[in-house]
Amino acid sequence: MRIDAISQIQQVYGVGKNRKTANTKRVSGGRDAVEISSIGKDIQMAKSAVKAAPDVRESKVADIKKQISSGTYNVSGESFADKLLAKYNEAAGMA
Repeated sequence: MRIDAISQIQQVYGVGKNRKTANTKRVSGGRDAVEISSIGKDIQMAKSAVKAAPDVRESKVADIKKQISSGTYNVSGESFADKLLAKYNEAAGMA
């Protein structure tokens, strides 16, 4: 192993050198501030509105349950397939 080669590598990468740091000035009495844009406020308002909305539309569920129990609930196979395909295309980024 050549020791002189290691010293040359150290010189290239500056290993062992003391580096001088730039003088920095400290600002005293400064305060950090955060300002939310109007778009951010709109997004926050929309998120809270969605969070407050119920996940299930109870009236729609009750109507479908009533139709199922009475035997009058019919779903077109073609309609179901069309909606399933549309959701698949949407998820795949084809829509």
